[in-house]
Amino acid sequence: MNKADLFPQATAASPPSPAAINMPLGLFVFTLLYGGMTVLAGVLAYKQVQLWPTDLAVESGIFAFLILVVISSTLSQLYGKTLANRIVWWGFLPLAVSILLMTLVLTLPVSPEMVEGRPGAIEAFEMVHGQFWRVVASGPVAYLVSLLLNVWIFDRLRGEGETTTLGLMLRGAVASALSQAMDSVIFVTLAFYGEFDITNLLVGQVLAKVTLSFVLVPFLITFGVRAAQWLDSRQSD
Repeated sequence: MNKADLFPQATAASPPSPAAINMPLGLFVFTLLYGGMTVLAGVLAYKQVQLWPTDLAVESGIFAFLILVVISSTLSQLYGKTLANRIVWWGFLPLAVSILLMTLVLTLPVSPEMVEGRPGAIEAFEMVHGQFWRVVASGPVAYLVSLLLNVWIFDRLRGEGETTTLGLMLRGAVASALSQAMDSVIFVTLAFYGEFDITNLLVGQVLAKVTLSFVLVPFLITFGVRAAQWLDSRQSD
């Protein structure tokens, strides 16, 4: 009697071989990175940094968000607009889970060892992660609208049969600048309108993000496309 006779169901349900998995390696790696950046963007956003040599300030979450923009544009370029939009929508899942998990952790009692051995640590943790509900709720809304807009603009600017690096860089910069401006308008308005005069913060955020979009995104998206293509080529080795 062979193994198939003893365990017919287990044999039938055995996992497919690596060759049978038809997912490009570049898509797999960039999807993993995308999920991580959705969570990290909210953590980094607590610190504001100065954009030297100007006096413009921007919350640090923009750096993770720019990577999200680059990844979504890269996926649209190589695998199509429909798949890129799907990644953006499903990218909301790790963001939502992280918010729920952080809410749970903040409600759990603190270990006495932490209070005694690390004075001030719990206060610092709660100050960073226990954000006001409007800030927490505004992030996902701005995320969905701006990244879906980025994919749409990037795809609409695609020329017929366009393959030039310069065209790719320009499309990436324009799509990023417009979607980042929209992200700032949505987030700052929903999170802080009525709390204080948001004019200076809003103008500073838009200018800073548009500047970064034109300075960094063209090179990042070129690198992203080439990296994904390289990963895809390695898959067949």
